[in-house]
Amino acid sequence: MKIATVIGRLLGLLDTILDALQPLVALGTRWWVSWQFLKSGSLKLSDWDMTLALFRDEYHTPLLSPGLAAVVGTFGELFFPVLLILGLFGRAAAVGLFAVNVMAVVSYAYVLLSPGFEGAVGQHYLWGFMLLVLAVYGPGRLSLDRWVGSRWFPRRN
Repeated sequence: MKIATVIGRLLGLLDTILDALQPLVALGTRWWVSWQFLKSGSLKLSDWDMTLALFRDEYHTPLLSPGLAAVVGTFGELFFPVLLILGLFGRAAAVGLFAVNVMAVVSYAYVLLSPGFEGAVGQHYLWGFMLLVLAVYGPGRLSLDRWVGSRWFPRRN
């Protein structure tokens, strides 16, 4: 057997295995990144007075008042992850959560950029990248989008 044939078969096998993993990787990515924001949103809700104080004194959003920024940010951290976990309006949910992530980085940039907070910035970059991938590629086959879409909007080839 020629070396090119062996390499071709091995690459074909690798493609098959990785293709089979795509839905699980998309699902795991959706769940993991959503969990990070759900934790943050539930923490904000658990002590609303502290949340308002943080938005007033530390997190500075350029276009929103501190009270409105607290409401919008908390809503986004609780609403979009639920959609993303379910894979319902998955791309829109990923874009919405990406916007929440950008707002978080912008609003407390000076806190994150101070010594000792480099890791926090890196986490936000990682989450942003994960959300960008989900927005571009979609939530995957294990999603309500795929299930609803295949039933209500069958593809025409």
